[in-house]
Amino acid sequence: MYVTPSHQYPLSVTMTLPRRQALLAWVERNNAAIIEDDYDSEFRFGGRPLEPLQTLDAKGLVVYVGSFSKTMLPTLRLGFLMTPPSLRAALHKAKFVSDWHSSTLAQAALGNFIDEGEFARHVRRVGAIYRERHQLLADAISREFAEHLELIPSTTGLHLTALARRMSVDRIAEIARHAADRGVAVQILLSRFAVSATPTGRG
Repeated sequence: MYVTPSHQYPLSVTMTLPRRQALLAWVERNNAAIIEDDYDSEFRFGGRPLEPLQTLDAKGLVVYVGSFSKTMLPTLRLGFLMTPPSLRAALHKAKFVSDWHSSTLAQAALGNFIDEGEFARHVRRVGAIYRERHQLLADAISREFAEHLELIPSTTGLHLTALARRMSVDRIAEIARHAADRGVAVQILLSRFAVSATPTGRG
């Protein structure tokens, strides 16, 4: 099972502790495993830090995955896994089948960057910048577009989601095209992320 318990896209929902515990119990009963993508957890702008689901795992059921695409560079193409001992051999074989290894030079440079404490300092620095931008954008939407948009509260991540109060799908698409012409990307339909996607006027 693949989950993003600390930050679901696009509504920014976090999984509660009872839900996390129930999920672990279900996985254990069904002899399954969890892939936990701790998506955007480095950029949490309010509330207490959330511990990964993996910290609750006493049975070796969770594979914790992450990447450096947002904390560093999308072009870096490096990620990581924290795996239960029982799965390591199988994952090594899967990696070997998919590709032999990622760039050893990039891995070595990133490893030194982390070991010297520069990565932690970098995340704190960019986190402060992203927090300011997040708040500026949220304030602008609430101030200038309150008549048209209902902002969904979010304290994590690099995106904001809003519901159109009255606009049609066509009108939303038109506005998104105007925004794109000015270099602003807008994902226009939340329904695309539903289990059964049916376009609606709210997005």
